[in-house]
Amino acid sequence: MDDRDAFKQRLDAARARQGLDPATKGRADGQLPGGNWGIGFRAGVEVVSALVVGVGLGLLLDRWLGTWPWLFLVCFVLGSAAGVMNVYRLFNPRRVRKD
Repeated sequence: MDDRDAFKQRLDAARARQGLDPATKGRADGQLPGGNWGIGFRAGVEVVSALVVGVGLGLLLDRWLGTWPWLFLVCFVLGSAAGVMNVYRLFNPRRVRKD
């Protein structure tokens, strides 16, 4: 057990030196780094890119399989959901579990 604790302490120290420790990331007041414009731009890019991928995939599959507009609609809805989930994860990051 002592070797494990010593290793964990060395690993935590190395992560803190490299800036990989979740406690050292971001601002002290809990806001996301980058300012309001950066966060808004990132959220917009997340939604638009997910929609573009979903629509593009739907169009390609519809053209290939001849099922217009069904796969387009399904992939549009999936792309929309993926974009919303990406923005949700942007504002609610998973908590890193510390043992």
